[in-house]
Amino acid sequence: MCTGKCSKFIGICLYPLALLSIICNIFLFFPDFQTIYSKEEAEGLYRLTDEIKYMGGVVGGGILVLIPAIHIHSTGRQGCCSNRCGMFLSIIFAAVGLAGALYSGIIAVFGLIRGPVCMLENDTWSRPFLNSTESYLGNTDIWETCEEPENIVVFNIGLFSALLVAACLELLLCGFQVLNGLFGCICGTCNHKEAGLF
Repeated sequence: MCTGKCSKFIGICLYPLALLSIICNIFLFFPDFQTIYSKEEAEGLYRLTDEIKYMGGVVGGGILVLIPAIHIHSTGRQGCCSNRCGMFLSIIFAAVGLAGALYSGIIAVFGLIRGPVCMLENDTWSRPFLNSTESYLGNTDIWETCEEPENIVVFNIGLFSALLVAACLELLLCGFQVLNGLFGCICGTCNHKEAGLF
C-alpha cells in the first residue's frame, strides 16, 4: 500500500474514534442519563468525578485527534497536501494526535482506577473505592455501596473503558502515521502527479 493511500485510511479511521471520545466524555457529565447531577455540581456540590471535568475525551481524544485526522486524511488525496511536504506536516499532526490520545487514555485510566462519585448509605457523596484495599473493578459485590445515581459504577466503567479503547486505537493509528509520514517524506506519496519536494 502506498503512503498516500495509507494516510487516507488512517485519517478515515480516526474520525469515528474522535467522535466516540467526544460522545463518551459528554455522556459522563450526565450520570444515569439525568441532568440533575451536573446542575448540582455547577451549584458547588460534589457529584461528578474530577476526571470527567478534565475533558480527556473532548479535548484529548476528540479535538486533538480530529484536527490531525483532517490533515492526515487530506495527505492521501490528490492535491495540495499529497506531496512530501504534506507528509512531513502529517508527522507533526500525528504527534499532536499522539499527545491528545495519550492525555485521553491517562484520564480514562485514572477514572477507572479511582471510581465514581456516588451517594452512600449515610447520604454523603464521595468516592468510596478511592482508598479501597481491593479493586472494585473485579468485585461486583461492593458496587452496591453506591446508592445514587443508579448503576453509576457500570455507567462509569463502560464509558471510561470506551474512552480507553478509543485512546489506545488512536495511539496506534497516530503512531503508525508518524512512521508512514516519515516514509512518505523520504520516498514520496506514490501519487503519479506528486507536486515536488516542497
